Amino acid sequence: MRQSLALGIRQQVGLTPQLQQAMRLMRLSTVDLAIEIREAIEANPMLESEAEPAGDGEPDGADDWGGAVAEDPPADADAEDPWGEDAGLALASASGTAIPAELPVDTRWEDLYQPSAYALSTPATQDAFEPVPKAPESLTDHLLWQLNVLSVPERARLIGAAIIEAIDADGMLRPGGAGRHGCLEEIAAALPLAPPVERADVLAMLRRVQQFEPAGVGARDLRECLALQLAQLPADTPHRAAAQAILERCFDALASGDRAALLRRSKLDAAGVDGGVALIQSLNPRPGASFGDFACQYIEPDVHVRREAGRWVVELNAAAAPGVRINRHYAGLVRRGDSSPDNTFLRENLAAARCFLTSLHNRNETLLKVATAIVAHQQPFLARGAQAMRPLVLADIAAAAGLHESTVSRVTMSKFMHTPQGVFELKYFFSSHVGASDGGEVSSTAIRAIIQELVGAENPQRPLSDSRIQALLVERGIDVARRTVAKYRESLSIPPSNRRKRLAS
Repeated sequence: MRQSLALGIRQQVGLTPQLQQAMRLMRLSTVDLAIEIREAIEANPMLESEAEPAGDGEPDGADDWGGAVAEDPPADADAEDPWGEDAGLALASASGTAIPAELPVDTRWEDLYQPSAYALSTPATQDAFEPVPKAPESLTDHLLWQLNVLSVPERARLIGAAIIEAIDADGMLRPGGAGRHGCLEEIAAALPLAPPVERADVLAMLRRVQQFEPAGVGARDLRECLALQLAQLPADTPHRAAAQAILERCFDALASGDRAALLRRSKLDAAGVDGGVALIQSLNPRPGASFGDFACQYIEPDVHVRREAGRWVVELNAAAAPGVRINRHYAGLVRRGDSSPDNTFLRENLAAARCFLTSLHNRNETLLKVATAIVAHQQPFLARGAQAMRPLVLADIAAAAGLHESTVSRVTMSKFMHTPQGVFELKYFFSSHVGASDGGEVSSTAIRAIIQELVGAENPQRPLSDSRIQALLVERGIDVARRTVAKYRESLSIPPSNRRKRLAS
């Protein structure tokens, strides 16, 4: 092999720190963005919250800014391009050009373009940095606390802890593939105790754990879970004995909704069967669902959409994240040609502050572009609901907004829009399509909404089968296969017709 030197030219994309910061801000949700802004303000003395009084000093001019005077962010070069005939949108320029009143969709561009170079967004109306509440107690912690206050030997306590660790988030002790009792052998084999733990030892301790709160925890299947809850009810609970008889003798008939089999096999009269079934239906099949390892997080919409004077107005949620600006006093201390450590520190932080504001501005501008394009495309949904949803893919919005599909995907991540129909994640408005008999297309979201409406209005004693739902959709001009109906039904967590059938009273 002979070695040689050669010159070549090639192109490659380099992710500068500024570009990486812009991409990171683009992905952040409202809550995460507020945290990011707070950390940036704490780390950079050149940044300050708009809620704070402005600095006393004024910058001394271009020379005092190190030769790089901050300017208003330039308007998008593609701002004059139309957003589509159906949308009827136009972008306002940085000078504040008003959008004509006859356009069906309007956008509050004053959320982005400010008369001052130091203010990026409108002042926040509330403090976005509130103390994070402590996470609620998890199911495992709750059970371990009850185990620790139980008076049992240390060996039994270790077995109980192993059982609790094997209980899932629903509160069930699922088998590991060896049948209903397989999990007990697995727990016994995993405990390195002397003498070795037997299955009977684990079963004895499981009976103690199953008496813990919440009722039904530690059950190995649904039937046992319901039976445990019935056993903990007071003895004088109406229809308690009937419910226990149904679970013991004819649980499969209960699951299938076969009332005739319930009457025949339970040896109960009609009133007893109805009362026992009603009591069973009042029980909790997932006793551990009320516990969680994470605190509840409330959604703060990034974008608000409302109808005003016959057009849709799209605006950013100014209260979602605190406004941030450059501190005029500290910026005025920067001197050109001064290479002292203090001046270098100020100049570097000033450059970082400008970069952060630019990235934040670009995020807001891109989010507003994408949200406006979505609103323009989904106006029927905003007016009539999910059944009027139009098919939409990332490429459609990317073409309308003049962005790359990856940018649209990034900016719609964990972002929410408040509309007259409710609060939805931006990704909710994107869906595939199914052909219609008239040659058009119907959104899969609209089909799901129609299926949900049909199931909600069905006769409980004669629920609609997938074939019948398919026929009803075809009558509405939607060409969809039965297996597609089944797939959409399952995605809505709607059980099949034989499981939706209610017992006749």
